[in-house]
Amino acid sequence: MRIPRAFALLLLSIIATCMLALRASADPTPSMMAQPSPQQHVVPASALIHVNHCSAALNVNQTGGWYGYTGGWYGGRYADPWGGMYYQPPVTTTKPELAIDYKNVSPKVMTEIQFGLVANGILKAEARDVGKFSPHAEIKHKFGIPTSTFPIGSGLPQCVPLHIVFEDGTKWRNPALPPKNEQIYLNP
Repeated sequence: MRIPRAFALLLLSIIATCMLALRASADPTPSMMAQPSPQQHVVPASALIHVNHCSAALNVNQTGGWYGYTGGWYGGRYADPWGGMYYQPPVTTTKPELAIDYKNVSPKVMTEIQFGLVANGILKAEARDVGKFSPHAEIKHKFGIPTSTFPIGSGLPQCVPLHIVFEDGTKWRNPALPPKNEQIYLNP
């Protein structure tokens, strides 16, 4: 009589363990869900935006400014792709500016684009543009950037798309983000 009771207890404990294991495998943890599948297609930045011109100036009055460029997003704090709160100064003729001439080469309308100013492989500043950017539309905007962006160095500066929000609500994050530069958050 003792053998059937012991067997029943053993059988119940095995069933309970199996049910817990099945339940754990059915509810993946957030870290498991964040891993991209090997089949997932990663869209490169060049398939979404083509940057025709990227230029930063410490004093726009001395350089003559940029003909045909209008003010982009007015500035303020926003969350960047690394999760930091970046401050973008407003556009003025007496403060440093970043001019970007770009084209939406994707088939979808974009409503927000975050760019990174990269020189010598170092992220020097960020700029956020907000609006309605139609496919194949050329956009020439200038943005305020912090004085601490300079000196840029001898490398050719590049304006790299970091994050894009589309009109349909989908989002894109650059799969090849430049390394985060903590210094850009220190001195607005």
